[in-house]
Amino acid sequence: MKLQHLLVVIDPSRKDQPALTRARWIAERSGARLELLACEFNPALDNALLLAQSDLEQGRQNLLDERMAWLENLAAPLRAAGIEVKCQVRWGKPAHRQIVLHCEQSQPDLVLKSAHHHSLLKRLFLTNTDWQLIRHCPRPLWLVQHGQWRGRRLCAALDPLHASDKPAALDHRLIVAARELEQRLMMQADYLHAYVALPHTLAFNAELLADYDNYVLRTEAHHREAFSALLAQYPDIDRSRTHLGQGFAEEVIPGYVHDNDIDLLLMGAVARGQFDNALIGQTAERVFEEVECDLLVIRPVT
Repeated sequence: MKLQHLLVVIDPSRKDQPALTRARWIAERSGARLELLACEFNPALDNALLLAQSDLEQGRQNLLDERMAWLENLAAPLRAAGIEVKCQVRWGKPAHRQIVLHCEQSQPDLVLKSAHHHSLLKRLFLTNTDWQLIRHCPRPLWLVQHGQWRGRRLCAALDPLHASDKPAALDHRLIVAARELEQRLMMQADYLHAYVALPHTLAFNAELLADYDNYVLRTEAHHREAFSALLAQYPDIDRSRTHLGQGFAEEVIPGYVHDNDIDLLLMGAVARGQFDNALIGQTAERVFEEVECDLLVIRPVT
């Protein structure tokens, strides 16, 4: 994953812009150029029966011009700091569709968007736009947490058994992205795989119950072997930074993030079914709802 062109989705409804703050931090360390994007839509200017089409078009253009001036104001201090910045506005709804269309046209290396923060639980609150972007954004998507950013540690959550990604391509994309961020942004990268054996209470026959302890050991060995085989393709990864966690991923991953002060979690968005080929898996959805850090979501190449 390159870090040359960053698309920053600006939210006109909020005063703070965590995604823009994070993008500046990345640009200062990587030399990336920024593209600020704001999406606008007002139903009153979309199709009013008592107004001429030319008046509607002028009203829309006036609103877009105001938004462009606002973006240029946000860009000014970045340019003063030596960062190349371009501003874009789009008219239309829904917002996620406009963002996806813009990504397809401009092909950024990374998309950054502010996610909402639940102040009581210290967790991300993902809006419908966030979920739709997770499902459909064609470029890596960085959802930015509102809070203190240390920028020291990242963790890539891997699935070496490829339950949802049989060619293993997504695991490799995650590892490549983690290594790029580690090198360019001077972050320490960890690699985590969580696995779980069939719980004792769900053992379905007497033979499995009688040999349950050995079954658990075999399950661990199977996952450890697959994890090691994946990492063996990257001999320069420090093995002390690789971790095999026993338990449900939606519990192990958030626990690891919390206990190790992870600033950025990398996860893959995978296919759920033949017709929902852009949907994210249920496990990842549960993980996203529990973590307290930034999220970088990467989808398989289609």
